[in-house]
Amino acid sequence: MKYVIIIPDGAADEPIEQFGGKTAIEAARTPNMDRISQTGRQGLVRTVPAGMEPGSDVAQMCLLGYDPRRYYAGRAPIEAVARNIQLGPTDWAFRCNLVTFADGAMADHSAGHISTEEAEGLIKDLNERLGSQRLRFYPGVSYRHIAVFKGLDFEGVQTYPPHDHLGTAVDKILPRGKGSQLLIDLMARSQQIFGHHEINKVRRDLGENPVSSIWLWGQGRKAMMESFRKRFGLLSGAAITAVDLVRGLAKLIGFEVIRVPGATGFVDTNYQGKAEAAVAAMQKHDVVFLHIEGPDEAGHQGLAQVKKTAIERTDELIVGPILEALERMEAWRILVMPDHPTPVATCAHSGEPVPFAMAGTGIAGVVQLPFSEANAAKSGFYIENGFELMEYFIKG
Repeated sequence: MKYVIIIPDGAADEPIEQFGGKTAIEAARTPNMDRISQTGRQGLVRTVPAGMEPGSDVAQMCLLGYDPRRYYAGRAPIEAVARNIQLGPTDWAFRCNLVTFADGAMADHSAGHISTEEAEGLIKDLNERLGSQRLRFYPGVSYRHIAVFKGLDFEGVQTYPPHDHLGTAVDKILPRGKGSQLLIDLMARSQQIFGHHEINKVRRDLGENPVSSIWLWGQGRKAMMESFRKRFGLLSGAAITAVDLVRGLAKLIGFEVIRVPGATGFVDTNYQGKAEAAVAAMQKHDVVFLHIEGPDEAGHQGLAQVKKTAIERTDELIVGPILEALERMEAWRILVMPDHPTPVATCAHSGEPVPFAMAGTGIAGVVQLPFSEANAAKSGFYIENGFELMEYFIKG
């Protein structure tokens, strides 16, 4: 049996006026996702346990079959694994965004989706000016980076993900609690470094968002998870993604991480290349996990049409070719679902249940309706503990 899991990140939404009251999924042309839901099963699943923040870290861990209430240690430690950053028992890792402020508010969580090359230059300068034996900055992809503190205690500190607070006054979302003043001071010092930085001068000349500051959040200590093979009894798995969060989760559970040239973590990603990599990975692995970040990024920017286009490209260039390849195999199953909603109305993650659709060997159709949030609700198939969905998909 071959299993493929396709995650259009943040694709779920609320009714959008621009689409005549339809969600982005309903407005999008998705014949392949519709075929999966019409020939197989669709339903709703809660991927964010009550009381937990609706981050992709929690939701993706849940949909992979792991209870976040047991395994979650923070977002940054997961991404540290992706970048081969070794955390000691007393180390604390923080996600370090490059962000843009405007009129005292959080204007852009990605500094205009700054290029990795530009970001590396800024992170290098941060290390030279602010780094020490107790603090080091590690470059990542685009605006996503990691800061590691050694020998300091941040237990109980409260931080805020910038993508969920666009338009909010910065002073209302600064870190709070133990160790918060150190974080605030570091962010202030980064603003002094970036203020007249040559990279920002060029970005301003080009009409691009400058980097105003680093933003520290998503903290935690070393992450540890049980292997997917031990948990579900399958031999091997692979993950295809452009973001460190999913790469880190994949490495933690023993999956091979496959990198695809041109995979950007944005709406302009290499959809076709990801699909080709997934089809090739099926020859070697039992499970292939494919993540597409584009719908989520469009949701954070409040761009309904861009989100719809990202969903359509995912359906045409990823779901379609993979489904065609699977149907040539003797035994297979496919699962398509967002990890969480990212409504364009709020530009922030939501913890509401998300629709899923699965089809393949041994999965019978129930509600023969196109894939959507509303139709998934009509199915009557609801999973409260989202981490249980994976076992149903594999063994049910």
